[in-house]
Amino acid sequence: MKRFWPLYVMLIPGLFYFLVFKYVPLLGSVIAFQDYNVYGGFFQSEWVGFKWFQQFFEFIHFRRLLWNTVAISFYQLIFAFPAPIILAILLNEIGRMALRRTIQTIVYVPHFLSWVIIAGFGYMLLSPQIGLVNHVVKAFGYEPIFFLQETSWFRFIVVGSGIWKEMGWSAIVFLAAIAGISPALYEAARIDGAGRWKQLLHITLPGMLPTIMLLLLLKIGHILDLGFEQIYVFLNPITYDVGDVIDTYAYREGIMKTKYSFTTAIGLFKSVVGFGLLIIANRISRSTTGERLF
Repeated sequence: MKRFWPLYVMLIPGLFYFLVFKYVPLLGSVIAFQDYNVYGGFFQSEWVGFKWFQQFFEFIHFRRLLWNTVAISFYQLIFAFPAPIILAILLNEIGRMALRRTIQTIVYVPHFLSWVIIAGFGYMLLSPQIGLVNHVVKAFGYEPIFFLQETSWFRFIVVGSGIWKEMGWSAIVFLAAIAGISPALYEAARIDGAGRWKQLLHITLPGMLPTIMLLLLLKIGHILDLGFEQIYVFLNPITYDVGDVIDTYAYREGIMKTKYSFTTAIGLFKSVVGFGLLIIANRISRSTTGERLF
């Protein structure tokens, strides 16, 4: 530490960030076991034990909330998680650097747009009156489709918009993993007669495996965290049956009805479940691929 003290000094802002915004707020989890009163604070609020957890588990729509959350997370895991991996591989195969950088810039841009803007784009594309997609549908002689009000389309729209928005940005990590693979491996493979497909299977993918497993384990740990904004901007009362998730329910109860203890209990439940899944997935990964978080 004495020799490399400048590097440790550079860590201080990051450590300070995690301390203030990640670890100190953990102390607030205590209100999940209290009937929290904003005027009384932590020390004068009444202790109620597991009352709020029991109330959440006995909520009439608890199964629907849990199923919708898990279902959308599963779709994201199946379709959204591999998308940046595929994109990174395709970008790596582009020989002309100028073209590669141009495509990278184009696919990065949606990441910097807010979900409100994404929802506006979705309305302009899918609206039955002015939507471009429905203009094409009507041009083929069919009736316009109410995409944003059809329960059968909701999850497809949510997952598809998430892929479009984050695919390019997430591909950066996988491009860095590919860049870390020794070029000598590819040269040796070409000498042995391996084509592009064989090089992908036996060099590129194994070289990306540690990064893929790391991000996959983190994704599994956040399986109940879908991202409130992404769901909320597309959600409406008609699509509650397939789109109302734990995060949107917590928003209605915690922010709109000021049930702080109740929603803290919901957040603590999500954290415990995510941590448990992370431990299980980490052990499975360690025994099958040899890759692990800890």
